[in-house]
Amino acid sequence: MFIETESTPNPATLKFLPGQDVMGARGTADFPDAEQAARSPLAERLFRLEGVARVFLGADFVTVTKGEDAEWQGLRPQVLGALMEHLMAGRPILAGEPVEAVEEEDTDPADAEVVAQIKELLDTRVRPAVAGDGGDIVFRGFRDGIVRLHMQGACSGCPSSRATLKHGVETMLRHYVPEVVAVEQVEA
Repeated sequence: MFIETESTPNPATLKFLPGQDVMGARGTADFPDAEQAARSPLAERLFRLEGVARVFLGADFVTVTKGEDAEWQGLRPQVLGALMEHLMAGRPILAGEPVEAVEEEDTDPADAEVVAQIKELLDTRVRPAVAGDGGDIVFRGFRDGIVRLHMQGACSGCPSSRATLKHGVETMLRHYVPEVVAVEQVEA
């Protein structure tokens, strides 16, 4: 098995591409710390490596964020080894059935048509680009012209994520959906 490694805009995060499905059509899974990784044997294994601070599972990739004191020179080969061993052994990515996270969306029912437009643009234009950088973007709400989005994976904590939201996502949404006046990043 050959696993490609790509850098991401976040210098603390690397994207690992094993050449096979990780989450596939099941969506994504973000594990901001070891305590939340209990439902993923793969994430648990990666968190056992000293220096791993966050794990994100995408359709066909895994992003790993290192802690401040860790160096990629030593951590990268350990992550590659753990991924290769886990995937080649056919061990499960998630324990049991995937748990669909029910995310609270703060929207006004009167804005349903606008929200549908926003979600369509996010799904077709933004999420593929963000996934290319090793992350995901989640819609959290729309009120008073403000779109609230949550960044995951490599995009969470990335120095350029706020600029991406303001200059990329906000500009695009304002162009196509006149009701949008701003985009805000929210945590979880």
